[in-house]
Amino acid sequence: MIKVASVVSGSIADELGIVSGTDLLSVNGRVVEDFLDWEFHTAEDQFLLHVRQPDGEELEFDIERPAYDPLGIDLEPPRIRRCGNRCDFCFVDGLPEGLRDVLYVRDDDYRLSFRYGNFATLTNLKQKDLDRIIEYRLSPLYVSVHATDPVVRRWLLRNPAAPDVLEQLRMLSEHSIQFHTQVVLSPGVNDAQVLDRTLEDLYAVGDPVLTVSVVPVGLTEYSKHSRVREPTREECRSAVAQVESWSSRALQERGTPWAFGADELYLRADLPLPPAAFYGEFDQVENGVGSVRFLQHRIAEVGAALRQWEGLRIGVMTGTSMGRLMPEVLEPLTASSGATFELMVLENQLFGPSVTCAGLLSGRSFTEALSALEAPDLDLLLLPAEAVNDNGLFLDDLSFESLQRMTDIPIRLSKTFVDVLPEGGAA
Repeated sequence: MIKVASVVSGSIADELGIVSGTDLLSVNGRVVEDFLDWEFHTAEDQFLLHVRQPDGEELEFDIERPAYDPLGIDLEPPRIRRCGNRCDFCFVDGLPEGLRDVLYVRDDDYRLSFRYGNFATLTNLKQKDLDRIIEYRLSPLYVSVHATDPVVRRWLLRNPAAPDVLEQLRMLSEHSIQFHTQVVLSPGVNDAQVLDRTLEDLYAVGDPVLTVSVVPVGLTEYSKHSRVREPTREECRSAVAQVESWSSRALQERGTPWAFGADELYLRADLPLPPAAFYGEFDQVENGVGSVRFLQHRIAEVGAALRQWEGLRIGVMTGTSMGRLMPEVLEPLTASSGATFELMVLENQLFGPSVTCAGLLSGRSFTEALSALEAPDLDLLLLPAEAVNDNGLFLDDLSFESLQRMTDIPIRLSKTFVDVLPEGGAA
């Protein structure tokens, strides 16, 4: 059973008398447990819906409508499947105390992997879950592999009951399920020969493994530093060489690079990033793979539309990681727009300077940066959109609206620069 959060006025559901708080019990006699069941079983243009109204009355509706005509029902958020692993590099375990409760939820949910591209380990799947993945064709899934050697993987996950991930991938691939995979690189554990074996094993699964990314482990001041450390420059260089060796092979044999290093891996290795064409469709850009080249790609796409900024002075706030790479983005942006950009690199005030990702900057980091501006002569200030949640809150609960009230400079949240232009920068 799932519950209705809200109903769109004038919609089919509204006309039927379905309201906020209505329990959706079954569709065509099949119990509805979550949004997957709901979307799958209501995809037909005709079905029987069994509901229970807030007053306890149970009703059945024989619904017939064009498949493209929405019912107008918004569901309550699903109950998140919790993670049963205890990875030493778990970012949730590296959070300080006192943040909002939801940030301490360690999710490992295959449904969110399919819907939002969240990485899941697949270690908590039951046979029922596997059957649903196959029946609903939940593809592609985003899978945290880390290592294909079962012993190493169980050690990394601190989960002696973790199933063999290769067996899971092979079984699901037989039912046309595809995967984007990642390896979070923990030096001395799953690098070097272990990394080579992991890449070799994933490559052997074949076309169903669409991509694999290698991401250096990131730690906060509160992480388990006695158990895990970040990779050195030379260790990152070695990992890049391994990844690029497999990329070259995949290009020759399959026509796609397949294996990618995160931008952070190249940054720590002090090596130049591959060209934009290397990243194809940028399938793992949300995982920090090809982020810089993606921004350059989007800027080149919109071209003349950027002239709306001509003559403006625009401030750009970002983290220390992207701060080193941002000049590669701002140079073509300046040439295309005719604007002047001022880069402001912020240190993380919540997790410590070792956390360099712009999306993990706290509200405090931005407020301190604003306070440090002396007689700012800026026409616009751009902040990383990934630093706030859907409710407009930074990690430390400062609201974006509160930040905007601290200055007369117009502030915009942006992921690609061009997304703050009218209609997303359409030329």
